[in-house]
Amino acid sequence: MKILIIEDEEGLRESIEEYFTEDGNICETAHNYQVALSKVNLYRYDCILLDITLPDGSGMDVLKIIKENNYPDGVLIISAKNSLDDRLDGLNLGADDYLVKPFHLSELKARVTAIIRRKTFGGSNQLVFNEITIDLLSKEVKVGKQPIKFTRKEYALLLYFLANKGKVVSKNAIAEHLWGDGIDMANNFDFIYSHIKNIRKKLMEAGCKDYIQAAYGMGYKFID
Repeated sequence: MKILIIEDEEGLRESIEEYFTEDGNICETAHNYQVALSKVNLYRYDCILLDITLPDGSGMDVLKIIKENNYPDGVLIISAKNSLDDRLDGLNLGADDYLVKPFHLSELKARVTAIIRRKTFGGSNQLVFNEITIDLLSKEVKVGKQPIKFTRKEYALLLYFLANKGKVVSKNAIAEHLWGDGIDMANNFDFIYSHIKNIRKKLMEAGCKDYIQAAYGMGYKFID
């Protein structure tokens, strides 16, 4: 998962970032309205954790911009405001969920996972594509009945391909999704080819068809 944490409270922001990063997710952060606005307009995320009260603006305005531009990112509001009106305002503006502070990080993770599952994989805990089956909770991949071991990056890339099957995804989009906005400094994307080569090899050795197709000069496509 690629997550943006918009939270001005440094301790909470760092705790959330550490918690999700330890599980192999890509996390980016924004500590105020201006940084948040820049990131949501430049990059796409599986889920945005959005605090309403920011030092230089309102998280609600960030949410409005996300929705006005039809950005597909999931949005989970995290706020100390617990009134019914605040929750209704956030949900009516298009937030996918609303979580009141303080909260357990395990509950936050469960809600983020549920949002991504609903938006990307139709709410199911199991993703099935022809002979490939992925258990989204255990992160187990099988071809037929044979389990396949992937690294975290390989697993994340396979999910990204399946979430965008039939579409050409650029090398830049893949790199940004797997490594975050810091990848803009990379000189080349040779490492992407290595990950794709490994995924293709592992799937085909298990008896899977080769679904990954190179789109010359553009990127890659996971074909049906």
